[in-house]
Amino acid sequence: MTPRPFTLESFMTEPTFLTYDPHSLAPEAAALLPRLADADAVVRRIALLELADLEDPDALQPIVAALKHDTSADVRSEAARVLGAWEQREIVAALCEALTDAERDVRVAAASSLSALKDASSGDVLCDWIDHPEPFVQASILRALRELRYADAFSSAVRALDHDDADVRVEAVGVLGWLKDTRALAPLARVATHDTNAEIRRAAVGALGFAHESDGATSAALLHALKDPAWQVREEAATTLGKLHAQAALDALIAALDDAYWQVRLRAARSLGQLADRAAAQPLVTLLSHAISNLRKEAALALGELRDPSTKDALEHALNDADPEVRKAVRIALQQIGDNAR
Repeated sequence: MTPRPFTLESFMTEPTFLTYDPHSLAPEAAALLPRLADADAVVRRIALLELADLEDPDALQPIVAALKHDTSADVRSEAARVLGAWEQREIVAALCEALTDAERDVRVAAASSLSALKDASSGDVLCDWIDHPEPFVQASILRALRELRYADAFSSAVRALDHDDADVRVEAVGVLGWLKDTRALAPLARVATHDTNAEIRRAAVGALGFAHESDGATSAALLHALKDPAWQVREEAATTLGKLHAQAALDALIAALDDAYWQVRLRAARSLGQLADRAAAQPLVTLLSHAISNLRKEAALALGELRDPSTKDALEHALNDADPEVRKAVRIALQQIGDNAR
């Protein structure tokens, strides 16, 4: 979008705003219009901020006009930012159009404002742009749709999983993860297993967290991810398997306690606690002597979830741990085991 020279006269005769009557503004807002057409961009920007501070819905169209036509990228960026506080359809449409602005700062400001939308009725406006050929636009629209949980975005998000641009793919994963539509499980499992980008595989693994534990295809994808070359993907896989209470992953999670990265070990320990299978008790006990205190703490908490009396001696020994957080976790675990014995 290339802005035209912006003047008060051009604003008042702009065809897009033929229905707008500047004289209908409150006096405080009307007084700012000449400054919006000042030759100095700093003056225009300050006037725009003052106009926004009035919080007058009738004064939004001058701000939209500045977003569309002001020659200063700073002014257009500011307009994109302040319009994020409003969710009228015409505002959302103007912000979508600003995603094609010639200046990156304006595009980024518009994308940020769109990502803060809360009104689901904005979804149909966003979806008009969801298949835009420009990757930045498509990624920004998908990001904006994510938290709206707009069901009509499903098909476009699935298609976007195969986009050449990694930013588009990761945002598509986010949309599908928030929608929690079971039709997305197979496409997400494919991405978690085969996408060439580790961050996208990690996001897809996390997005699978709404599956049912009995879903064999999802479990297979997560178990595959638990051996991914990227430790961040393995960490996410360990976390998601715990969320799903995937009992079939017990042996794989126990094996993950020996992962080369402590972050993966920690998440595996936490998930084993969520599975609450006492077969994991002794492998977890070995972590009580690990050099990393966070791992010792997580192992103690997981042992508390298992409530296995056979681990009581090891936990009592750990009451002498040098880290107070570990000692606190051990006391909690011993309390849980004691409660279980009663």
